Amino acid sequence: MTAAPTPEQIQACDREPIHIPGAIQPHGVLLALDRDSLTVRMAAGDVAGLLGVDAWLGRSMGALVGDELAAQAAAISNSRPAGGFIGVLHRGGRNLDLSATVQGDLVLLEIEPGLERPMAGSQILAHLEAAAAAFERCPGLKTLYDRAALEFRRLTGFDRVMIYRFGDDDAGEVVGEDRAHHLKSFLNHRFPGSDIPRQARALYVRNLVRVIPDCAYAPAPLEPAPEGPLDMSDLALRSVSPVHMQYMRNMGVAASASVSIVKDGRLWGLVACHHDTPRLLPYEIRAACRALAGGLARQIKAKEEAETWREKLRLRALGDDLAAVLAQSDVGDQALEEHAADLVALGEADGVAVFRDDRIETAGKTPPHTALAMLRDWLLDVDAGGVIATDRSESAFPGASAFKSWASGLMGVVIERSPLLAVLWTRAEEVEVVRWAGDPYRTAKAAGGDGALTPRASFDAWTETVRGRSRPWSSSQTEAALRLRQDLLDLRRARRTAELNSQLRATLDDKDDLLRQKDFLLREVNHRVQNSLALAAGFLTIQMKAIEDPAARAPLEEASRRLTAVGLVHRRLYRGDQLETVSLDRYLVELAEELVESLGQEWARMIRVDAAPATVSTDKAVTIGLVVTELVINAVKYAYGGRPGRVDIGLTEQGGRVRISVADQGGGKQGPRVGFGSKMMDAMVRQLAGTLAYHDNSPGVRAELDAPAG
Repeated sequence: MTAAPTPEQIQACDREPIHIPGAIQPHGVLLALDRDSLTVRMAAGDVAGLLGVDAWLGRSMGALVGDELAAQAAAISNSRPAGGFIGVLHRGGRNLDLSATVQGDLVLLEIEPGLERPMAGSQILAHLEAAAAAFERCPGLKTLYDRAALEFRRLTGFDRVMIYRFGDDDAGEVVGEDRAHHLKSFLNHRFPGSDIPRQARALYVRNLVRVIPDCAYAPAPLEPAPEGPLDMSDLALRSVSPVHMQYMRNMGVAASASVSIVKDGRLWGLVACHHDTPRLLPYEIRAACRALAGGLARQIKAKEEAETWREKLRLRALGDDLAAVLAQSDVGDQALEEHAADLVALGEADGVAVFRDDRIETAGKTPPHTALAMLRDWLLDVDAGGVIATDRSESAFPGASAFKSWASGLMGVVIERSPLLAVLWTRAEEVEVVRWAGDPYRTAKAAGGDGALTPRASFDAWTETVRGRSRPWSSSQTEAALRLRQDLLDLRRARRTAELNSQLRATLDDKDDLLRQKDFLLREVNHRVQNSLALAAGFLTIQMKAIEDPAARAPLEEASRRLTAVGLVHRRLYRGDQLETVSLDRYLVELAEELVESLGQEWARMIRVDAAPATVSTDKAVTIGLVVTELVINAVKYAYGGRPGRVDIGLTEQGGRVRISVADQGGGKQGPRVGFGSKMMDAMVRQLAGTLAYHDNSPGVRAELDAPAG
């Protein structure tokens, strides 16, 4: 077994001068021209074979490729030091792409094979516009990654295309993939950060597209050899590090290409392309890849910001609801313990502890009280008036390893020290099984017998179990905790002011009594209605078990789904103060959870909801719930034959209308059906005064319900 690389060896790899290889990839030709005279001073590659000239040293560019292209190079030399594409040369029945780059007193002219049939600008633009539209329709990031891999594979024609995202530790993870069926999948596999040295990452930001048409090539050196190293950082033909070439051959890759995804000026990730046989990627396709990668980066940023914003809005609503409940309580923040379950939901935690003076009240999964007492003292020691949050409690609190299974994640706020009020959220240890493409500790750039680094040879899946960590706390969650702290501070101050104004409180006593009576009455009605719904659902279940004929059972199953939807809306109604409206986004999330319970836990990761905040009337919520339920059941039955498969539920609101989509990725186009379910849906869509349309989801089908929100 080869030894793991030492830090010194990794640093040596990071210092490899890959920008001055002194050679190019031999599928093209490099001419190093004098900047003033445009005469050839050096060249690399098969000049005679590509241009049909044997004597090239000292000759002018015009004599080799024509005066018109030479004039274009001269213009670039004078006005565009960064260089760029200058035109197409037709030579020997082939199209050759020419690009020029200024390097000191040289103009570096790259000549490489172009497309046999050049694509029209309108054709490339149409492809980019279609891909951009597909990116924009994606309801979430995971769908976007999958679509991006598909679109880049269509554009490049490579056998495998992966969307490769860098993490905080520089390790890369394959988050999207499209591949030929005979290739194994690297989806969700991670690659160690040492696979891509630091100087290579810097070049990925500088040059957005990098292509190796043949991983078995022999480098073509510069002739005559330059007196000093020639910087080839900006050249598409630059020869690649031998270590990287062996790395690609070890993966069984014959040709590769990478397109940088740069977000906010930083390297977010790569579009990595592999092919089983040598494959060129001419300039026109590379230019399209650059444009498509820019659009992808913008969509990633937009969807990340949208997800963050939606999470902030959702947590703001939960926090406002909790603050409103506490503000209406006779005992103020002392009622916090009664709403501990809401505190757990606010922090999306596994447990919560409320510290009030010497008392500790808990909800959910928390460590023992003795451990919580120590955590309370630690929280008071480190408190600086903000939020304390960690997903590795062992690194923040000595001795936390004793209860890491309960609280590997901690987030806490101190509202006041005297009298003490503090809240601590806990998250249980989330044992993560990470799938690596090969052992990252023993095979990543392993040291050879002579001490030099050699690329790893194995990319077989290797799993690592990571312990002692919880799910990380998001910025939206820490902001929600900080907002709760301020709300509770304001509530305490308001209560003290209220106590000094007892006369004013006396005038409100009657109103408070009425509110309490109303709350009691509503709770009693809610209890009775829920009992009735449960009784009816139980009766239907018994009846369905006794009937074996599917046609006879269908109406009973539909009635059961109706009861589920109605019951869900009813439960949601009595959680807030509004009886006339329902938060449709939260309702769809809960409806999806209900469907998972009905279909089985294997569907838990398959049914996803991406919903913008929206409210509708209660009667519309019931009807929408029935339509969405029917659409999901149709997807389960017709797209996947009852087996688990991806179903995306989306919600947007604009101009007083809501649009709900249910999309699957099953086989083939599925349209409206004729039967009891479709007739029922037609009636419900008419009841909503809306429309229901079906579209090709490429693959699968996307059903869209459009209806007024009011």
